[in-house]
Amino acid sequence: MTTAADDERFMAEAIEISRRHLGQTGTNPSVGCVIVKDGAVVGRAVTAIGGRPHAEPQALAEAGARAEGATAYVTLEPCSHYGKTPPCANALIAAKVARVAISVTDPDERVSGRGIQMLRDAGITVDTGILEKEGRRSLAGYLMRQTSKRPYVTLKIAVSADGMIGRQGAGQIRITGDSARAAVQTLRAESDAILVGIGTAIADDPELTVRIPGDEHRSPIRIVLDPWLDLPVTGKLARTARQVPVISVANEEVSPEEGGDEHLSPSDRKKAEGSDVRRAALEAAGVEILYCRPYHPDQLLPGLASRGISSLLVEGGARTARIFLEAGLVDRILLFQGPDMIGEGGIESPLKATDMPSGFTHVATRQFGEDRSDEFEREL
Repeated sequence: MTTAADDERFMAEAIEISRRHLGQTGTNPSVGCVIVKDGAVVGRAVTAIGGRPHAEPQALAEAGARAEGATAYVTLEPCSHYGKTPPCANALIAAKVARVAISVTDPDERVSGRGIQMLRDAGITVDTGILEKEGRRSLAGYLMRQTSKRPYVTLKIAVSADGMIGRQGAGQIRITGDSARAAVQTLRAESDAILVGIGTAIADDPELTVRIPGDEHRSPIRIVLDPWLDLPVTGKLARTARQVPVISVANEEVSPEEGGDEHLSPSDRKKAEGSDVRRAALEAAGVEILYCRPYHPDQLLPGLASRGISSLLVEGGARTARIFLEAGLVDRILLFQGPDMIGEGGIESPLKATDMPSGFTHVATRQFGEDRSDEFEREL
């Protein structure tokens, strides 16, 4: 007989498996599925890169005839509609599983309980809500895009012992050690897109790719808030735009379709001077330009969601962090703290662990050698 502890153990495995393809499944969620027969795992799978095939048919294929009478643990309710692939609920029914254990029901209006009903109508026992909190965390990007039509936003900040995130005019400053920086690489690999402001792009000249050996292909789309198209064509982002996509988010006033700058203030008109040349150079380098008010994330995020971006990692700098925080559009905060001081000329962090915005709860602390990471989540 399966116990609650067994259910949690096997669902935890399904959730862990689901994380393997975070950021790689397009508009589909990265789902984990584990098939268990007589207390042993006989099939396991995660949604394939690109989003198809789904986890359930892959796990059933591995299990083969052993799937009959087994329990299928899935992190998200099996789909019930015909898309580019047949419904996963049908595959489970055809395999004659005896029970399906689900962590999270699917908010997609095409599913939303229909998958569960199909299974029950076929005489299959269905239990839901197993490790739901953990399951929702692993599916956070997909769930946010489905329910709020925007990506799930994670803000990552590295802070020195004296509360600074960098030094004026110094470019990139190393605040944390190798172990913490490796954790950030994993975070990038699990994200659909990564975003910085133009100040960070110019001062630090970052590449914003994944540098884990063998996982370079998991580099997220790179987004720069770039109102006047100042992203340097000679910088790392533009130079690598044909290998890993780069989106420059610019003011509508520099769009070739906007027509004229008579309505701009004298200072903004000066900023816009030469934008035609800069736009042409960036586009020639392979940079995509998105015309949307860069410093209004309430307008930007739905546009990103419409492109299938479910998870967004905001990495810098201080102004960009404040914009997202003040808009109330940060869902998770990862605050890394290093042991060294930056001192004179330091750029003050917009956040401290002791001064989190209201509505955030501390959920985890991790130690990376001398560095510490605190994770906070917004209460939904």
